[in-house]
Amino acid sequence: MQTLRVLVVDDELGMRLAVARVLSNFVVHLNEEVGGEIHFEVQTAESGEQAIEMMTSQPEPDLLLLDLKMPGISGLEVLAQMRQRNLHPLTVMITAYATLETAIDATKRGAHDFLPKPFTPDELRVAVRRAVKHLMVERQAQRLREEKRQVRFQFISVLGHELKAPLAAIEGYLQILRDGTAGQSPETIQQVVQRALIRAHGMRKLISDLLDLTRIESGQKRREFGPVDLREIAQNALDGVAQAAEAREITLALHAPERVPVVADRGEIEIIFNNLVSNAVKYNRNGGRVDVTIEPGEGGLVRIAVADTGIGLTREDASRLFQEFVRIKNDQTRTIPGTGLGLSIVRKLAQLYQGDATVESEPGVGSTFTVTLDTAAPPPAPVSEPSSGAVPIAR
Repeated sequence: MQTLRVLVVDDELGMRLAVARVLSNFVVHLNEEVGGEIHFEVQTAESGEQAIEMMTSQPEPDLLLLDLKMPGISGLEVLAQMRQRNLHPLTVMITAYATLETAIDATKRGAHDFLPKPFTPDELRVAVRRAVKHLMVERQAQRLREEKRQVRFQFISVLGHELKAPLAAIEGYLQILRDGTAGQSPETIQQVVQRALIRAHGMRKLISDLLDLTRIESGQKRREFGPVDLREIAQNALDGVAQAAEAREITLALHAPERVPVVADRGEIEIIFNNLVSNAVKYNRNGGRVDVTIEPGEGGLVRIAVADTGIGLTREDASRLFQEFVRIKNDQTRTIPGTGLGLSIVRKLAQLYQGDATVESEPGVGSTFTVTLDTAAPPPAPVSEPSSGAVPIAR
């Protein structure tokens, strides 16, 4: 519930009292996102001079019902002084002398609407309801603009922070090579170059993930649907991490029917499997295990589960993975590279298929990331984030 301040300016006492009486018991019902239930607190002024004094000495009213013809300064002069004093209540002119020229002049000076005299209580309510709806929509739009600016600022700040560290590292390695402090040993020089390349690869991955995320959220990602075999894509993802897994004696296993044909965008499915499988290896323990399970259902429904025996997550940590760029940093994860965007992209891609991404995890035991997809009728644009259920993921 909100209460809007209304100032009624009219030299006729009966008009002021009548308007105040109607609005004191009037309630406007709007959408909750816009304003919900709107009530009114009414003040009155008998002249333009008194109205200006009240607006400058008290909190500015939200809505101004302003008579055009009054002794002393007129309603148009009140509008002019309001502009000079940077006062901006939504103004409805009430007058029995409206002409086209007057309407144009008043509109140029900031009037929103006109209410011709004499008017009935119902006509007053209609005019006020119309003005309130406009006012609340404008305020909602302003809030959204402010939120957009704040989100953009936070995003740029985070992005700058994420790029600053690898840039500083690369700059440091180049200075070492320039100054000759790395010595003449080919092995040492090779190590410095390799470290710089690793940092550059991380930056490239961050930019690539960021572009993917932006295209998905904006609905501008071009989607090309065709027949794909989920088992084949899963096996390719496992083959891609096989060398890293072998170096750490991590066992990889695929559990799926011989073929799992679906209609989907191949690139999107590859992103899902590559992110899930690579994370399962990165966050695993030496000598651990990764199990990829694909369970096709009826009508194009598919369940993909990637289980690892790695670090695991607390419930609190899992809930923090919802936002982009959020990575859980502790002694076990501090040296593991990542952008904090990969699994956020997985979740958003799952939503494109009317599905979801969830995690079940236990610290020190491991995690199972599950993606559900409805490949029967994938929507053409991103869907909204789920409001309840299992913990959405971004890692």
